Amino acid sequence: MKKFGMIAVVAIACLTAFSFAPTGGREYTPLEQSSDMESGYIEQVQTRDGHYMLSIDGIEWFEGQEAIAPFLEREGDSELDGPPDGYYIINDESSLHDLPIAEDAEVLMQIYNRTGNAAEADIVWNEPVSIETFVKLLNTEDDLDIKSFPYHLTVQNGEITRIVQQYVP
Repeated sequence: MKKFGMIAVVAIACLTAFSFAPTGGREYTPLEQSSDMESGYIEQVQTRDGHYMLSIDGIEWFEGQEAIAPFLEREGDSELDGPPDGYYIINDESSLHDLPIAEDAEVLMQIYNRTGNAAEADIVWNEPVSIETFVKLLNTEDDLDIKSFPYHLTVQNGEITRIVQQYVP
């Protein structure tokens, strides 16, 4: 009986230690927009001339205080004083454009199916993944469809150098 009790204590101690272990930070911080950044939904990925190309449906992304004015302008009759989740997306024009991904592009994810079981997906803020892993995730049919998330793309010299998944609650 003492042996079982000791195993239970060790198991609880390990689980407690792991539950408090940092996983890239647990606090959400809004992504700072820059002049070379474009936000949008990724419709598809394909290979052209040996490079990955993303087909992107551009959006306007507003967050925090900056989301209130466009929300009230468009949703003023909603009887809310701002967007319910703190962000607002405008996608008036659903037109696609293609951009190549630079070979050394950085990809940062917030949530995705790491194990093959979407129910086990959890948030890890700004978790780096390889371009190949990202492309594989885009092409995987899953309950947690990563194409349903907006992305912030840094575009320099006509190619994507950074991809950041935007988590939406």
